[in-house]
Parts: sequence; structure tokens; C-alpha cells
Amino acid sequence: MSLRGLDPWEPLPHPEWLQRINGEADCFELEALIPLDAESLINAACMATGLKDFGADHWREPFEILSRALDAEAELTLMGRLMARNDVLCWLTNRLSIEETFRCHPEISDQVIKAPLFICGLPRSGTSILYELMAQDPSFRVPKTWEAIFPCPPPGPETSDSDQRVLRGHRIATQWNRVAPEFVTMHEMSGHIPCECGMLMTQSFVSDQIASLHQTPSYAAWFAGADMRSAYTDHRRLLQLLQWKNPGRWLLKAPAHQNHLPILFETYPDAQVIQTHRDPIKCMASTTNLLGTLYWMRSDKSFDSSAFDNTMLAEAAAVRLEAVIDLTESGEIPPAQLFDSSYKALLEQPQDCVARIYRHFGMRLSEKTVEAMTQYLAAKPRHKYGEHRYQTGSDESICRDRALLARYQAYYNVPSEV
Repeated sequence: MSLRGLDPWEPLPHPEWLQRINGEADCFELEALIPLDAESLINAACMATGLKDFGADHWREPFEILSRALDAEAELTLMGRLMARNDVLCWLTNRLSIEETFRCHPEISDQVIKAPLFICGLPRSGTSILYELMAQDPSFRVPKTWEAIFPCPPPGPETSDSDQRVLRGHRIATQWNRVAPEFVTMHEMSGHIPCECGMLMTQSFVSDQIASLHQTPSYAAWFAGADMRSAYTDHRRLLQLLQWKNPGRWLLKAPAHQNHLPILFETYPDAQVIQTHRDPIKCMASTTNLLGTLYWMRSDKSFDSSAFDNTMLAEAAAVRLEAVIDLTESGEIPPAQLFDSSYKALLEQPQDCVARIYRHFGMRLSEKTVEAMTQYLAAKPRHKYGEHRYQTGSDESICRDRALLARYQAYYNVPSEV
């Protein structure tokens, strides 16, 4: 099966060093050597930290579903099992350490998350470049990738760049580029750049990031119907922890927030949200290639894109996008707390696009910040790491999908790119 209108997704060959490592798997009993069962993972996390309290139990069901699916469904390579076990142990040890830090310092619960600013939108709609651009404003507190990987103990401002965990976090983040060199053309990875909220939610085991790493249909099906409140509760607690020693107004980003805006505003009533807009057909085609590459890092299993129709087909995308329109028109999302940003405008006039965002939310855009943004753009031209190439489907499928997406494109004045 393949995404409608597209040929079956075909990966680039693995790097030669990775082929050699994975080729040695037939010498081992991988399930015994690199166990992914729930009991082994929990015992290892407890042993590594000397802790046993994981806090509220909402993480256990998705964790157990995931651990079973990693063995039964994901068909992981030798490298894939190593990466998966390291990830899950990291999420478990973080959960233990976060609970212990709150127990020792209950005053962290008094931290106020004031007017966080979120960026969301369809995947591949410019959320990352807008996020990184606005992160140049020193008035924002932005979670860095290494902090999401190693949040405990929370760093202070004086160690946020020199902490010994920075280098290790950077090595873990950029490992993706070494395992699949083509990934760098799709999304920059670094321990130093701002991270997505999906990473901040991994310790809840209710996260779209987890669903994007392996072909685990049972976990994906569970996640599709999950109550996201527990993930947002854990997200808020982690922000409280991180700002305890290093305060500031949070700037945050995840495309998936677009699907959960009522819960986001329930968790953060004074939140402000920037919603990015781009031709959904381009977004969905690009997402197909991104997901296929992520799965290929850890498994030689053919990419079954039909399992992700809810993410990548126009019917499902139209339902999600129109739901946001309905929330806006009903007033359930306060207009003053939402700004719609055009991908086309961001690429063609980035400074003007950012200036409009600042005006809408009544924020001050200083000359120093404008200069920092200008320098950032100059150092990161489009296609800096190579062009991301992908299929967009047949003329027939594009025409069919345009009709489904017509209300969204008309409502937000989104131009067609194909």
C-alpha cells in the first residue's frame, strides 16, 4: 500500500558502516541482548537512578503498549533496538528524576507559566524556521534539545551553554544525521537548537514524537484516541521545573498542538498561539518522506504509509483543519490569542512576517532582535544542507484533494503550490 497518488516510498541505501553493523545481527539473539520488554526497561531505569517513584500512573498503559509493539511490530535492526532502548530508558529515568526533584523541592509547583507563546500548524508548514527565528529574541525562554533529553537537574542560566550534558545531548540528537544522512535536508538536528514539545512530552509516553520513530501500529492506534490531558499536565510540570532555575517567558513549538487547541488552552488559559499555513498537499507529501526516513533509521521494514492515512491523507487533514476553523468561528479560541501566519509570507518577507506577529500580540520587537534574526537568516539560507525532494502525487489525486481542502485554503487564503 502507498499514500494515494504516490508511488511506494523508496528509501536511500543505509550508510555502509550501518549496513555492516546491522548485518552482524544474525550472530546474536537480539531480544535477549537488547531487551525491550517493560520489566527489563523499568528495572534498568530504577537501577540507573536509585529511584522507584514514577508518579501518577497515566504513563503505564502507553508505555506497556509501546514496549510490546517494539518487539512484535517494529522489526528493529540491531542499531534500531539500541536507539529504541536508549530512548525509552531516557524517558523513564527522566520521569523518575522529575518526580524526585518535585518531591525534594515542592516549591517548584508554585512556578507560574505566564502567557506561553506556542507555534503550531501542519507538519512541514514552516513551524521550525519561524520558531528558530523568534528564538533569537532574548526575551523568550526556549527549551533546547539537550534540556529535553537531560532535564534533571535543571540548568541555571550560567550553565545553559557550558553544562557537560550539552555535548552528550548534541551527540544523541545528531546521531540521526549519521544514521540517515539525507535527514539533514529535511530537519536540522542539534543539541543546541530549540526542541519541539513532542520531546517534552515523551516522559508521559503520550507523544507524537514516539509515534514517529517506529512503525508500531498498536501504539499509533492507541495514541490516535488518547486523552492528551495527561501529556499536557506533564508538559506543564516540566516547564515549571526548567524555569525554576532559569526563568523567562516560554516560546514553544509543535505542529501537533493544532490538533489539541482546546486542551492547550485548558492547560494554559493565557496562552498565545501562532498557527502557520501552507498548501496541505505539499505538507502531506513532505511528511511522508520525513516519516519514511525516520522509520528507515531503525528498521528495514517497508514503509506502510497507509497506516498513517490519518496524518497524511486529505480527508483526515481537512477534518482537522476545519475543526480549527469551527473553533475560531465559535469563539472557543479567543481571536486575540491566535495569529495566522503564512508560509509564503514567511519565506518571502520573514522580517515583516515576524513584525506582524509582534504587533498582534502587543510585543516589543527591538532593533537588536531584528539584527539577530537577520544574521540568523543569513547564516541559514534555504536548502543549506541540500534540497529535500519528494513526490506530490498525480494530477488526478491533487485535483481530488483540492476539493477536500477548499474551505481551509479559502478561509486562510493559502495559495496552491502544486
